[in-house]
Amino acid sequence: MSSKDLLESVKKLREMTGVGFKDCKLAIDETGGDVEKSVEFLRKKGIAKASSKMNRTAAEGLCVLHEKN
Repeated sequence: MSSKDLLESVKKLREMTGVGFKDCKLAIDETGGDVEKSVEFLRKKGIAKASSKMNRTAAEGLCVLHEKN
């Protein structure tokens, strides 16, 4: 895949998904340049990231509420 084609594919994938350049490039490289397969790849990757973060607990933090009268 030429660099021009790669950039066009990354641009198209970014517009479709809103994902960053680096992740889009990785997805296109992994799927051999197929944009539709890249979307699936990013979905699966996103689900894996989300599930690994769901197990975290919020042990510290601060919550402030302000009531306006």
